[in-house]
Amino acid sequence: MKYQALLKDTVAELAQHKLRTFLTLLGMIFGVGAVIAMLNIGEGAEREALKTIETMGLRNLIVEGKTFDEKTLIEQRKHSLGLTQSDMQTAVSTLPGITGFSAERSLDTYALLSHHAKSDAKAIGVSASYMELSNLTFAAGRNFTEEEDLYAAQVAVLGSQLAQTLFPEGDALGQPVKVNHVWLKVIGVLASRDQDQQEFQGIKLGGEQNQLFLPLNTATSRFRSLPLGAELSGFRLQLEDSEQTALTARALDFLLKQRHKDIDDYQLVVPAALLAQQKQTQQIFNIVMSCVAGISLLVGGIGIMNIMLATVLERTKEIGLLRAVGATKRDIRLQFVAESFAIAIAGGILGILFGIILSELIAFYSEWAVSWSIPAIVLSFSICALIGIAFGVYPAIKASELDPITALQTD
Repeated sequence: MKYQALLKDTVAELAQHKLRTFLTLLGMIFGVGAVIAMLNIGEGAEREALKTIETMGLRNLIVEGKTFDEKTLIEQRKHSLGLTQSDMQTAVSTLPGITGFSAERSLDTYALLSHHAKSDAKAIGVSASYMELSNLTFAAGRNFTEEEDLYAAQVAVLGSQLAQTLFPEGDALGQPVKVNHVWLKVIGVLASRDQDQQEFQGIKLGGEQNQLFLPLNTATSRFRSLPLGAELSGFRLQLEDSEQTALTARALDFLLKQRHKDIDDYQLVVPAALLAQQKQTQQIFNIVMSCVAGISLLVGGIGIMNIMLATVLERTKEIGLLRAVGATKRDIRLQFVAESFAIAIAGGILGILFGIILSELIAFYSEWAVSWSIPAIVLSFSICALIGIAFGVYPAIKASELDPITALQTD
């Protein structure tokens, strides 16, 4: 009954000064809302980065050939032939912990068409294991087999976007497509990926949706190579454990430099390292934004203390009367702490609503990903409540230490 009466008195006291209470709440509302919005956006960015990296393969090491002008390429070919099958096979046989590998070769595609439409998409020859290592799934049909690759079968797999372009009616399986001068039979269509980012840490993503894939040996034996072109445009290795990627990447880089005579004609992409770098950047962002939001909460706490000190002066005579009728110092302290705590709780609740609205607005206008973080909401609300108590203690002590007789004599 005592605490029910305390709650009733607290609400009644705050309700008497609605505008002042609301203005005091604003600091807590903005502080809590900023913390929640910042952490929600940070969580969304981290999950989006993880989803993006997973499409590249966390256990993969990706080697991509670089492009150069003809003059530079002529000089480089005196020392390095570019990426070759031998590079990949040497890496597989030399480096430990490799469980899979796939080579790829981009074709100089000047014509890609079906009986229904044509496209400016690119064709790329890949090993049969490429789809698995790239985490690509099929919406229809199947992947080509190692046997089809070995015998240079004239088959093809289409990306989802390319399939819609070449076959608007959606019946791509079993249909012929022409790449340059060679006809291929469509045996599979890739599933579309839910991926908004076209680039991550400088690495282009999502190109496979508008590409045609054919067996590597088909690309090698049935299509002409570019003058001075490398045997492969790239290859990827899959490791047994993602924790080995950093060490294996350094060993692979050393191996390729030795084979290429230190010619910088390739790029080594380590998805696990990109993810670690993204997390570190996001962590720094979270710390900075948390400090900014924390300052807002601190200002809100100072506002609570300021208002409570003003309230002590306004209610000095009331405090003296309460002490005269038997209220203890503890009762007075509890009353004022309860009021500051109530302001903080109300500010925290409204701040959560403000944070949710702010997150949605930022996500809508900036097209950033947002993921709801329950720990972020609990953390910000808890800090808000603690600030309400901490900044209400001094005014409560000051009120409880007033001399009852002097307080009653106050006008």
